[in-house]
Amino acid sequence: MIPLSSSLEARQQAFTDSRDWLEEQQFSLGGNWDYTNGSFDRALDEEHKVWLRLPFQVTNGSVVDVTADTNAIITFGSPYVLRHEYQEGNDPEASARVVGALFDQFQSPSNPDARVDSKWVDKAKGILNEVEKLFPQ
Repeated sequence: MIPLSSSLEARQQAFTDSRDWLEEQQFSLGGNWDYTNGSFDRALDEEHKVWLRLPFQVTNGSVVDVTADTNAIITFGSPYVLRHEYQEGNDPEASARVVGALFDQFQSPSNPDARVDSKWVDKAKGILNEVEKLFPQ
């Protein structure tokens, strides 16, 4: 994980506006969100192993339905770049479940904090620079 400095850090913003602006920049809400925190993520590579992550905390209201408009206010944390390493092939720990298969289709990273090449950090900084311009001063 490589932390990046950004003018977004500690910035308070409406969740709905942030979501809409970031979706236009190919970000999506990370799968680890809940009512009080989450992150907006953008893949930096075609394999979806290297990511630019914009974490946030919900500081007012709550995020119940990420597709609906909400009055929630979020505060951004420090953006960072991370790389996941995955085992190729079938997951030996997997077990067949009917309902769970709808949600747990992919194996967990074998190393969620793998080394990040400088080219990905540079790419993330460029994207972050463009994203910062979307948020009014």
